[in-house]
Amino acid sequence: MMESATDLTVDELAARAGVTVRTIRFYSTRGLLPPPEIGPRRVGRYGPDHLSRLALIEELQHQGLTLSAIERYLEQLPPDLSAQDLAIHRALVASWIPDKAEDATRDQLERRVGRALTEEDLDRLAAMSVLVRTDDPQVFRVDPGLLHLGTRLLDVPIALETILAARTVVIEHTRSAARELSRLFKDEVWDPYRDGGPDEEEMARMKSLSAHMQPMVVQALVTAFQRSMKQELRESFGKEGDRNQGDQGDQGDQG
Repeated sequence: MMESATDLTVDELAARAGVTVRTIRFYSTRGLLPPPEIGPRRVGRYGPDHLSRLALIEELQHQGLTLSAIERYLEQLPPDLSAQDLAIHRALVASWIPDKAEDATRDQLERRVGRALTEEDLDRLAAMSVLVRTDDPQVFRVDPGLLHLGTRLLDVPIALETILAARTVVIEHTRSAARELSRLFKDEVWDPYRDGGPDEEEMARMKSLSAHMQPMVVQALVTAFQRSMKQELRESFGKEGDRNQGDQGDQGDQG
């Protein structure tokens, strides 16, 4: 089973995050990490929020931000963000960074996630695009950005078939959205400039605009999806809740 909300020592947190204990203590002194909960024997205990924040700091560093800039970025975030919210921020930051999957042996993977992995676990992680099997059954191509989130989902009671079906839905609809957005950009922005014979400087500006659009589009898609998902859940489970309350009311009338 997964560890509880705050069940990691500083050494275990460092191993899970792929950093040194010294780095964690340095981040803590700079205020980049919240303090741990103090458990028995005055031992600090860390949890998913610390892991997610470390992953976000890593992505911001990959973007070339200084520690001072990272401090300012984190200060602007609401103080009560959950590990899932931090993971979304990390995904948005990483959306314009080239893919950087890493090779890991099974032993390295298990040390990184802090648990033994069964073949079923590996199949589920592969279905969530967290890892890809290689020709060597003991070596995997791992997306470090998805690893911890995927591992936390291993104990969620969702069938592998459901994960695969959900992945298909996401891929199909995101490809469709990307295709339509690319067409709009091409028709409304790129083609007019190209037909007008822009010079090299203008061409470079257009390519730069295209590159900078990606994170904005990703953020717009994430925001729209979150709102749509909340609406769908509200409509689906709200109706179910109303129906249950109605049934309880009928039973009370009969009594």
